Amino acid sequence: MARLSVNVNKIATLRNSRGGDNPNLVQVAKDCERFGAEGITVHPRPNERHIRYQDVFDLKKIVTTEFNIEGNCQEQKFIDLVLASKPEQVTLVPDVLGQITSNHGWDTMKNQNYLKDIIKVFKAAGIRVSIFVDPVTEMIEAAATTGTDRIELYTEAYAHNYPTNKEEAIAPYVKAADVAHKLGLGINAGHDLDLQNLQYFAQNIPALDEVSIGHALISDALYYGLENTIQMYLGQLA
Repeated sequence: MARLSVNVNKIATLRNSRGGDNPNLVQVAKDCERFGAEGITVHPRPNERHIRYQDVFDLKKIVTTEFNIEGNCQEQKFIDLVLASKPEQVTLVPDVLGQITSNHGWDTMKNQNYLKDIIKVFKAAGIRVSIFVDPVTEMIEAAATTGTDRIELYTEAYAHNYPTNKEEAIAPYVKAADVAHKLGLGINAGHDLDLQNLQYFAQNIPALDEVSIGHALISDALYYGLENTIQMYLGQLA
C-alpha cells in the first residue's frame, strides 16, 4: 500500500490570509498524522506566500512520520533550508520564480550533470532524494543515472485525461513506473490526484511508494472534515 503524505501548503495559505496563526499549521500537521497520514509535505517558495521558512523548522520538531520538503533546488536558500532541517526526503522540482504551481518535470538528460551534483549534496547529508519527472521513458532512464533514490511522477496529465479515457490516461504512467521499478528507483506521485482518480492510479501502479496530495485533500476536508477525508484517501490506496 502506497503511503499518503499530506501537503499542508493550503493550510499555510489560509493562515497567511489573515496574518495571524489560525489555523495553526503545527497543530494541523499533528492532527493529520493522528488521523492516519503517513507523511507531511511542504513546498516553500521564495516569497513565502504559503509555507514560511520558519514553518519548516517548526514542523521538523513535531512530525513523527515522514517529513518531505519539495522545492526548487536551483535556489540557494532552498538548499540551505533543507540541509539545516534535514527532512527524511527532499523532492527536487524545476520551478521558476513566481510559478503558481509546479507544471513540468525535470529534463533529466539536459540537466544530468547538475542533478548529479545537487543530489550528492543532499545524500551526503543523509536525506533521501526524489526528483519530479514527466512519465517519459527517456527521462526515467536518465533519472536513474543521477543518483536519485526515487522519482515523483507528475500526474496532472493523468488527472486531466482520466474523466474521458482512464485507460489512455494511465498508460504512460504504467510504462514509466515499470521502467523506474526495473531500474531500481522508488516511485512517488503527485499533482491533481483526488478521490475520483486516486484508486485507479494506485491499482495500476503496483510499485507505487507514496503519493503527496494537498490541494484536493484540503478542499475535500471543507466538506467532509479533515479526519474523515484522510481516511477516505487512505481507503483509495488500500
